[in-house]
Amino acid sequence: MQPLKFVRNVQEDQYKKKEIITFNHDAGTATSGDGVYKTSNCIQDAISSVYYARNINFDKYKVNDKIPFDLFIDNETFHLYIRYLGKEKVKTRFGKFNAIKFKPLVIQGNTFKGGENMTVWITNDANRLPIRIESGISVGSVKIDMMSYRNLRYPLSALISF
Repeated sequence: MQPLKFVRNVQEDQYKKKEIITFNHDAGTATSGDGVYKTSNCIQDAISSVYYARNINFDKYKVNDKIPFDLFIDNETFHLYIRYLGKEKVKTRFGKFNAIKFKPLVIQGNTFKGGENMTVWITNDANRLPIRIESGISVGSVKIDMMSYRNLRYPLSALISF
């Protein structure tokens, strides 16, 4: 559950950012167009951090526990964490789900506010589908709900009512 390569290509009005990072976990490095950087053994990129969070065994943690990980972006390592908030039922357009709730520590940028301003709910089953995300952004807030799902690897056992 670690990244091998991360590609970011952003173009918003006049702002442009292209970044290609290659990870060498044996050497403990990340290589970008600007150089080679030392990384930790639990390094993630912006995309792999989502998969990392979905694969945490939250049964090992208590409410408010912080689960640390490192994120490499913009040639820098950020020491972040996911705060486990417990389990709750979440009503969606597909029905009510048993869900795991957590808050990732977010780096402040052009879009997202920094800190624990994002809340994520994933199904409490083997699929760990992200069913809702709420976050403050620089011009307000966003709420993202799952719009569809298909080709699940496991039965959707977290669905408790339609």
